[in-house]
Amino acid sequence: MALFGRDREQAERGSGPGAVAPPPHNPAPREVEMFEREKAQPQETAGTSAFLGKGSRVNGKLAFEGAVRIEGQVEGEIAAEDTLTIGEGAVLKAKINGTSVVVHGQVTGDIAARSLLELHATARVLGNISGPRLVVHEGAIFEGQCSMGGPQAAAGKKKKPDFSALLGQAGEDAPPALQPESTR
Repeated sequence: MALFGRDREQAERGSGPGAVAPPPHNPAPREVEMFEREKAQPQETAGTSAFLGKGSRVNGKLAFEGAVRIEGQVEGEIAAEDTLTIGEGAVLKAKINGTSVVVHGQVTGDIAARSLLELHATARVLGNISGPRLVVHEGAIFEGQCSMGGPQAAAGKKKKPDFSALLGQAGEDAPPALQPESTR
């Protein structure tokens, strides 16, 4: 039964025929409800340990131990020991370090991921990125340099290969770049 006009007013006051008590008012914001559910059912959801909602603005250095989701604006540095998710409405001007970094929003600054870096279709990244695994979804925008590899690749970059042995053995049949200067 729909209540309109006078019937609705009577129902809200609890008088009149067919009076229905109004639904209880729940002032808890959505984020609080989300965290309460996680506490009640920790075995079912790994969940998020920190959340910066839309409309929040933070300047400075942020460090997170658990999974975090950012929907607001951050300027500074971010370090995350777990998964860092940058929401679609987020605007970050920051240097970011994390184990796994998932970008849906806008980032201006360098991103370093120790495990995985994922750029979704709505992502816009202006800066250098690095990590051993990179996933770029169709529609993502990335402007900068990309460096991939783990600790082994970083160690390999420090040592330049020694081609002097090849140059000494290269004969006239070798490509000009490998021929000793005396035979060119």
